[in-house]
Amino acid sequence: MPRLQTREDERLEETRTRKKYWKRWGPYLSERQWGTVREDYSPYGTAWEYFPHDHARSRVYRWGEDGIGGISDRHQMICFGLAMWNGRDPILKERLFGLTGHQGNHGEDVKEYYFYLDSTPTHSYMRMLYKYPQAEFPYDALVAENGRRDRTQPEFELMETGVFAENRYFDVFVEYAKADVEDILIKIIVVNRGPELATLHLLPSLWFRNTWSWGKDDRRPTMRKVSEPDNCHCVEVQHWQYGKRWLLCAGQPQLLFTENQTNYERIFATQNPTPFVKDAFHEYLIHKNQAAINPQQTGTKMAAYYPLTLDPGDSTTLKLRLTDIDPLGAKNTDSKKVSIVSSPAHAGRSEKIPAANDFGTGFDDLFELRQKEADDFYACRVPKDISEDARSVMRQALSGMLWSKQFYHYDVLTWLTGDPAQPPPPEERWNGRNKDWTQLYNDDIVSMPDKWEYPWYAAWDLAFHCVSLAIIDPDFAKEQLVLLLREWYMNPSGQLPAYEWAFSDVNPPVHAWAAWRVYKIERRVRGVADRAFLEKVFHKLLLNFTWWVNRKDPDGSNIFQGGFLGLDNIGVFDRSAPLPTGGHLEQSDGTSWMGMYCLNMLAIALELAQEDPAYEDIASKFFEHFVYIAHAMNNFGSHAKSLWDEEDGFYYDVLHLPNGEDHFLKIRSMVGLIPLFAVETLEPEAIDKLPGFKRRMQWFIDNHPDVPDHIDMSQTSPRGTRLLLSLVSKKQLGRVLSRMLDESEFLSPYGIRALSRYHKDHPYELHFNGTVNSVNYEPAESATGTFGGNSNWRGPIWFPVNYLLVESLQKYHYYYGEDFKLACPTASNNQANLWQVAAEISRRLTRIFLRDDKGRRAVYGGTEIFQSDPYWRDLVLFYEFFHGDNGAGLGANHQTGWTGLVAKMIQQSGE
Repeated sequence: MPRLQTREDERLEETRTRKKYWKRWGPYLSERQWGTVREDYSPYGTAWEYFPHDHARSRVYRWGEDGIGGISDRHQMICFGLAMWNGRDPILKERLFGLTGHQGNHGEDVKEYYFYLDSTPTHSYMRMLYKYPQAEFPYDALVAENGRRDRTQPEFELMETGVFAENRYFDVFVEYAKADVEDILIKIIVVNRGPELATLHLLPSLWFRNTWSWGKDDRRPTMRKVSEPDNCHCVEVQHWQYGKRWLLCAGQPQLLFTENQTNYERIFATQNPTPFVKDAFHEYLIHKNQAAINPQQTGTKMAAYYPLTLDPGDSTTLKLRLTDIDPLGAKNTDSKKVSIVSSPAHAGRSEKIPAANDFGTGFDDLFELRQKEADDFYACRVPKDISEDARSVMRQALSGMLWSKQFYHYDVLTWLTGDPAQPPPPEERWNGRNKDWTQLYNDDIVSMPDKWEYPWYAAWDLAFHCVSLAIIDPDFAKEQLVLLLREWYMNPSGQLPAYEWAFSDVNPPVHAWAAWRVYKIERRVRGVADRAFLEKVFHKLLLNFTWWVNRKDPDGSNIFQGGFLGLDNIGVFDRSAPLPTGGHLEQSDGTSWMGMYCLNMLAIALELAQEDPAYEDIASKFFEHFVYIAHAMNNFGSHAKSLWDEEDGFYYDVLHLPNGEDHFLKIRSMVGLIPLFAVETLEPEAIDKLPGFKRRMQWFIDNHPDVPDHIDMSQTSPRGTRLLLSLVSKKQLGRVLSRMLDESEFLSPYGIRALSRYHKDHPYELHFNGTVNSVNYEPAESATGTFGGNSNWRGPIWFPVNYLLVESLQKYHYYYGEDFKLACPTASNNQANLWQVAAEISRRLTRIFLRDDKGRRAVYGGTEIFQSDPYWRDLVLFYEFFHGDNGAGLGANHQTGWTGLVAKMIQQSGE
């Protein structure tokens, strides 16, 4: 039986067993739908230009919705979010602003400050914060200054514009508490942090995703103002999928209605088919256009308009409720019993649930209860022996991951062919992006890397997300891993979709690793092993493994290519493009990832074989395939050149030229450390239970004299000889680690750099045909435009590969124990075993986020307001990557996705 400890655990179990669907509503709005591939119908894939931010307030989206601090149902039929105006901005703020990939000097970048403070896995309680300047938002200044700066300069941030000077901003807190599956209490707290009286126009908004304008389903849902209890205004919501719902708005806000329809007059200079359009609230509030609002108080989009004026330091609280309880059947707030309502689903609800129009004690008590339940839940997941600061960082990391769930809808065939009621898309698209993925039909809640900068899933990012998510919601983690393997995601060839900008790009094959880790985490957390899940993913992964072998090892040499493999600009060339030299690369990382993939599949097969001997044969296959890869990588590539350089004691890519010459690309980078990831121990007691596998393995060892070079058999247990399968031998391990732990090379005070600092003074250069291609140590943002220029693998610290390094060192220690020690750092007098080395790296990584002895966080560098201001210093952002020397956050600043691995590190290694 699952280990139920808290009320939130019970809700998770009710969801798992389908007794109640607590996850039907959640933070599933995107933070940016504009500028995405799925909204792009241009001939040549110019997504940023086809649907820019300036169009978003007036133009209907085809595939999803976005908003600030919002929620939706899991099919995003009904959406709720915040709109606001400070009386100075040129536009109503309904969505987050940022620069496009072409406007930013380091690619796309959100230019807002918002923080995800709390969430439970079922979203029974959620809390976020948005900081809204009282001065006019500097849209033009942000675009102009970032456009002026080149790639050698840092990004120009909102803080630098001065709009937060003297604390002249509003803190806008948004909280949600579920009274039941379809009954959501909403609290919005606005605080004037500034020194003067200030006005904020707040418009909590409810709208339908437009599903009726495309010519496939013309059913149109409706919203309308109806009679209400005395202390609130009420909107009746009727949708063909959900029936009736009600939004109750405490107080006496003005209710505004319009249609979620494109303003054709503004966008396309043609006549509007309806006088009420998407940007009506903007027109009404900012341009005082009374005719923009439907006087009949009905439509497909509405807002409750609250004009607020606050003294310095004052706050006010708005209360709303989105519910399936008919408010006309719930009048008595004095009763301790739940009021009589028309909804049959309400009959069995708890007495603690307030009546529909109770915005007083009952409302506040429910929030207090849900907050306590969230505290109880995290108290069972967060270690008790760590500091309050570490507990806060871990909880914010996990909450950020839960807030990063998003409804993702993309039907590639429909996208290519177009909709019946819309103009046909340009024919050029059939020769462009994603044309080979017409089977892909996505209509799901998916964990996003960053809902503004990367509001689309990425295959290898998602794998890392799942490892952290398994701490708090193993079911969701498993669902995500299974989802990408389903036939409406996976290509018929067996390839996994990389990301929407190019589904055919190749991400590192870490899906099997993640599935195996999630399986083991759940077994520990719940005390049950979900073998059905493991078996399901294993079967589909066999297809993906075969795709890799057939497509990325074209000559069958067991040396793999793969292109950029998620490491963007790490190479001297764009590794996903044809090489300017001709020929091809034999990739150390591509080959190592496949070695790791073999061992992950071997581990899963051996686990499944414990109950089903049929898996012993396939386990033998992966055992033997791994040995072939290890032999090829360390002895010769496809053209008789090893990827191991004995002189340097490091692994490199090999450039194979058309004339038959082979050259090491001697760049000391993560490419040469990834071989460490392929490591697994086979214990004799496990092997003894599998006689078929044991016989085949012994035959293979006996008949391949070179096998001992790739399998360490030096360690024994009382049951017999232990086997270590690793691409890196014990001798090689010492040499690679001596470089990795050298503080003048890879070892930073904040983790392992993606490129050795050696290249700061010794740039790698490749001269060819009169041109020089070079790689320099760049610890911050990239100085090149490769892969958009918004990522940099030439010096910064990245959590996913660091996490795998930590795990691999733990595995090596599990085998070698105290028999393997080395200086850590290199050249120091401190001798450490590999478990201690792993713990040291883990601590350096968590040090990025935790306050040091001076109370400062490395992640915020020299941004003083985050270091000392009481309204900012406890708020943590989880960046995409980190400065290789000082740990400052870089890239996407809400990449809780894989950077959320810090929560796992704090859980297993402390501070």
